[in-house]
Amino acid sequence: MVELSRLVEYLDEFLDVRSFSDYAPNGLQVEGRPEVGRVVSGVTASRELIERAVTLGADALLVHHGYFWKGEDSPLVGIKRLRLKRLLENDISLLAYHLPLDAHPEVGNNVLLARALDLEIDGPMGSGSGAAVALRGRLGEPLPAPRFSARITERLGREPLVVPGGPSTVKTIGWCTGAAQDGIEVAAALGLDAYLSGEISERTVHVAREAGIHYFAAGHHATERLGVAALGAHLAERFGLWHEFVDIDNPA
Repeated sequence: MVELSRLVEYLDEFLDVRSFSDYAPNGLQVEGRPEVGRVVSGVTASRELIERAVTLGADALLVHHGYFWKGEDSPLVGIKRLRLKRLLENDISLLAYHLPLDAHPEVGNNVLLARALDLEIDGPMGSGSGAAVALRGRLGEPLPAPRFSARITERLGREPLVVPGGPSTVKTIGWCTGAAQDGIEVAAALGLDAYLSGEISERTVHVAREAGIHYFAAGHHATERLGVAALGAHLAERFGLWHEFVDIDNPA
């Protein structure tokens, strides 16, 4: 067991949450029992994931997508009320880490995606202050776009949507997990052969075709499973906790 306050303090420091200006609060979003021995992790704090956490006797639920996003309605009604009700009546804490988990150099979504797809990291794709989220690099072995697409399907368990627009062989690539489709313009400006993210917009297709760059939409959920599972495993090892990652299937 570890005190909830100690766990939150450790996570906030480990993920360097103060370095990020995010779309939702990072850290403890719902306070449960004061000690934690069992942790369930998952991508999104959906009702189904909460029910699984209840069934597994979790003291804390660790997620990438939590609650209280900028711009959302404040009243605790409907779906939001029911989710919070189940957490509170079962005394389960909700811990959510968004951009800090995307960017972390050890358990981050982007670093782990590179490892899963055999991508060599050259550095951040963008520039500016704060920790880099999007990365750029190269394939260890250059591949035709269809073969790289097949690798994504094999490694992530989801066939990507591919917009061909670049050279016959993919050597250099930029990537950012989740809803980061507009990063394609930065990737194109850098002269990269391809760009990969989770989601796609209508405009993304035209940018890929006109800028001469391949685009791979590999799924928001599929590209962001790795980080929170790794973070949960890290906590289990660091504090001697019980941990289970629960994958609630999502085709988006």
